[in-house]
Amino acid sequence: MNDRKTRRIAPAVEVIRRPAATPGTVAPTPTPTTSVTPRPTPRPTPTPSASSPGPTVSVTPRPTTPTPSAPVTPAAPVTPSAPVTPASVAPTPPRPSPSPAAPRPIPSPTSPRPAPSAGRAPGAGPMGSRPGGGFGRPRAPRPPPTPEQILALATKEHVPARIAKGELEGKMKCRIWRKLHAEEAKRFDQVYELMGQNPGLSLPDAFGVLQSGLTVAEFLARKERTQRKAAVKQARGEVDDTSVGNFINGLLESKTELAIVLGERTVLDTLASVEPISFVLGRSGRLEKLQVVMLTRRSDWEQLTPQLERDQKLAQKPANVARQPDKRPYSDPRPFLAHQGERVRLTLRNGIQLTMRLRVVGRFDLIVGEDGHEVFVPLHALVRFSAENAQDAEMPGDEAEEND
Repeated sequence: MNDRKTRRIAPAVEVIRRPAATPGTVAPTPTPTTSVTPRPTPRPTPTPSASSPGPTVSVTPRPTTPTPSAPVTPAAPVTPSAPVTPASVAPTPPRPSPSPAAPRPIPSPTSPRPAPSAGRAPGAGPMGSRPGGGFGRPRAPRPPPTPEQILALATKEHVPARIAKGELEGKMKCRIWRKLHAEEAKRFDQVYELMGQNPGLSLPDAFGVLQSGLTVAEFLARKERTQRKAAVKQARGEVDDTSVGNFINGLLESKTELAIVLGERTVLDTLASVEPISFVLGRSGRLEKLQVVMLTRRSDWEQLTPQLERDQKLAQKPANVARQPDKRPYSDPRPFLAHQGERVRLTLRNGIQLTMRLRVVGRFDLIVGEDGHEVFVPLHALVRFSAENAQDAEMPGDEAEEND
């Protein structure tokens, strides 16, 4: 037996109030109005199972609120009478409720700023304020670190100068940098150890020694040679070479027969062209400029030969010419500018000695002699040089008189 109680649905009843009747008048009879029957919403009906028979319960669909086509507003409240069925009564439309107004925002009260304490000094900040914030006085900037302070800290911590400067300015600490860059810090340890073993060795030079793999002496010698080469190049750039170029071009265009004196022989030929490091002769071909000791016209050479003075030692064994300009006795042309126009004494590497007036100084060469009888002498062929009334200049080193 089914113990579930059946829920009884009460029928919908609408109460219609009659308007109050005035004494002496007949109350109007209410007239039923035509209303729209709402469409019922189907609901599932439970089906009894075969195992548990029970009474059949029918469920009546709940009517939905109908929408009236022509709403009727009663003129006055009426007294309820008998109940009326929902099919013949029209529902009263609901009265719209006014929408509530949005609440007004209430401004939050502004908290007053605390007044300075009367017990503190006028310039002091409040208790508990952060440095540089609140009402505290701003901190004065620290003075910039001096180069001595930077160098001392960098040497102590074995770090670059920029890192030491940063720590002195309140930035990254040196020990933090060493942890973040362990490989680079190891190289700095090696460099500072090398500087401690060789007093006077600068930090760039110590890095150069470490990277090149040379000894300290070899590296410093190579550095000195490099500096001399740069100095020679700079010195040559400060001298005008136009006059010497005009003299050589004049001999080239006129096809003049020339006497080209080498270390141990003399070549008679003409110039066909001039290259940066060599002369191209008409019959003998290319001749390297480093082999040339002096150059002049053939007629002048024939007149000059009987009067030439020679250094016997150099005449028997001419000095070699170093390939590196910084190793030659004379490679800087600037000292010769002070003697331009004077009579000078030149000793060449094959022993020939000339005493003539210095006419032109070029970047790589000198021109001595009189007008129309000039002698071209390259600087690399010089062994000794002096003014006519002065003592001969000492030859720099013994390498000028040695052969390879």
